[in-house]
Amino acid sequence: MRSADAVGLLAPAIPGRGGTWADLGAGEGAFTRALAELLGPESRIYAVDRDARAIAALGRWAKRDAPNLIPVQGDFTGPFELPGLGDAALDGMLLANSLHYVREPGPLLARLASRLSHGGRVVLVEYDRRGSNPWVPYPIPATRLPDLAASAGLSMPTIVARRPSEYGGDLYVAVAAVLTPGLSGTSDPS
Repeated sequence: MRSADAVGLLAPAIPGRGGTWADLGAGEGAFTRALAELLGPESRIYAVDRDARAIAALGRWAKRDAPNLIPVQGDFTGPFELPGLGDAALDGMLLANSLHYVREPGPLLARLASRLSHGGRVVLVEYDRRGSNPWVPYPIPATRLPDLAASAGLSMPTIVARRPSEYGGDLYVAVAAVLTPGLSGTSDPS
């Protein structure tokens, strides 16, 4: 995806510049770069992915173009650390084409949402009307979003952008906010 396309898709979901965000499942960083452009240099962005080569490439890009980006090698589906964050909460998190790799995304989303401040945003980029395949093993149709968000203590999600995918179905961007931090029932935010 071209950078301008990613920025255009994410723009309606990003409330403004600044803040501390995490891009979970950042991969090679198409949406990470868009997030960095939208949030600006006054933000802090953690790019988390388990692929060491992808994180190394993002680290090289960050040194040149986004010193506010902190690459983190880790698997967002398990415990992971965000260096320098400590007990502070995130203002937002982006899961762009990553949640569809999780068989049961509800409990994971609830655990991740516990790392957000009250009103913190969860931005999802997923596929609608697309069958399962090796690249999207567990599609998350838009009709499933309300129940998924409610189980994670999030507000009713709003789809803010949609476009046909080159790979079938539609790509959508949805945003929801944390209603009650820590609703997941876990005191461990990792």
